[in-house]
Amino acid sequence: MFIVSGLPFAQGLPAYPERTFSLNLDSLGTAETGKEFTPLTATEGSIDPDEYYVGPGDNIFISISGVKELVYNLMINQEGWLYIPQVGGVDLNDVTLSAAKERINKAIDKYYKNVNVFISLVNFRNIRVTLTGDVTRPSSYTLPANSRLADLISTSNGLTETSNIRNIKIITRKGEPATYDLLKFLRFGDYKQNPLLREGDVVMVDVVDKTVQISGMVKYPAIYEYVEGETVNDLIELAGGFLTRAKKDTIEVVSFLEDGKTQKSKYYPYDYIVSNNIFLKNMDHVIVRQIPEYLVEYFVKIDGFVKYPGYYKITKGKTTLKEIIERAGGFLDEASLTEATLTRNLEVQDEDPEYERLKLMEPKDMTDDEYNYFKARSRERSGRVVVDFVKLFVQHDNSEDILLHKGDVISIPEKKNYITMLGQVVNPGNVIYKPELSVDDYIELAGGFGWHALKDEVRVVKAKTGEWIDADEVTNLQPGDAIWVPEEPPSADFWEIFNTTLRVLGQVAAVVAATAAIIIATR
Repeated sequence: MFIVSGLPFAQGLPAYPERTFSLNLDSLGTAETGKEFTPLTATEGSIDPDEYYVGPGDNIFISISGVKELVYNLMINQEGWLYIPQVGGVDLNDVTLSAAKERINKAIDKYYKNVNVFISLVNFRNIRVTLTGDVTRPSSYTLPANSRLADLISTSNGLTETSNIRNIKIITRKGEPATYDLLKFLRFGDYKQNPLLREGDVVMVDVVDKTVQISGMVKYPAIYEYVEGETVNDLIELAGGFLTRAKKDTIEVVSFLEDGKTQKSKYYPYDYIVSNNIFLKNMDHVIVRQIPEYLVEYFVKIDGFVKYPGYYKITKGKTTLKEIIERAGGFLDEASLTEATLTRNLEVQDEDPEYERLKLMEPKDMTDDEYNYFKARSRERSGRVVVDFVKLFVQHDNSEDILLHKGDVISIPEKKNYITMLGQVVNPGNVIYKPELSVDDYIELAGGFGWHALKDEVRVVKAKTGEWIDADEVTNLQPGDAIWVPEEPPSADFWEIFNTTLRVLGQVAAVVAATAAIIIATR
């Protein structure tokens, strides 16, 4: 259950991208609360004369052309009348721009015959509207008369988490209410849901109290505000419609019964939903599932030293590792089967709380068991499938010929015909591999131990597994293995001498600097 501002939401709050919209203020510029607004030269574009209502402050251009042309740039007065010289006053109260043009034309026709009349709105007035309810900044706003609902919401610095933008109510000065779904404008560009505002309008944004949800194979699965009279098909369309893999024959609608405690599921084919009005109720949940095994790509990838690396199609439950290597043309001469790996993409990985806890600790604070466990887990290679390429392709042991899964990655690295020498040896680097040589032989070939080598702590890092093994326990080395000789840490006496030397050198440097300064000063 979600609780915001003291209100409980069992299903959750509406969550879809448009709730954080930020519009470019094309038709607003910078509107200021409670202050006069400077009219703009730029607007949202040509207006609809059947939609825009004229009013006091609008500038009307009139051209009357006959034997000579009469041009007027007139303003509607505060009583809603337009006075035209030699014609008189025209009542333009509560009329659209189209109706205003008709009234002006009719008035001019009484006094002028056989003339051409051109009428145009050349500048907008300002209007005052009020925004109340669950918004960031409720107040009265001064805006251009071509402002729309979305402009007002944007100017007010937007919405809150609980704003209900699908049921916005606008009440006119005459007390006439109308409800608008702003989401339909933001998502589909439906201008009927983003009306022009009028002088004195009160815009009321309610708090979300009822919700519906749609999940699964639709473009915009989310929780939405409940709208009275909305159907399941309406919600599917609002969510952008189906994705390609949607299973349309059994769409589930989960509803609460009248007791408000028991939920019940009903299943409908989409054809039935389209032809029948299945009205939604508060807290309904529409679920659109995915067609199983539909448009699922079954590919594996082969990297490295095969003749034709790349992606290969497999058949679920049939294609084997040996078969796919043969289709890739087999191994190149440089391929290392010893280090070849098969990695499987694990869509769901089990979380290891103990390993996550140990990752936050310093090794010195761990017990021996914790440290050994941490080392073992950190060396694991996620998704690695245990398969012996040498047994399968050299010894022809088909017990290693496993079935491949989609997303498998087969990596065939280059053969490493050397042993890598690391740490405290005289000449660290790569030494050519010879199967008959031991760890001590390779150390000798690398020039022997360095001055600070820990000779009893030599480790071998196996190329295939990454495992660290004591040198005494290694019976045979493989190409690509690494021999690491650790360094003996400095003794406590060494650090004491080192720190004392630093202090003495610092004091000597200070004396030399002071002496030089005195010599320079006496010259």
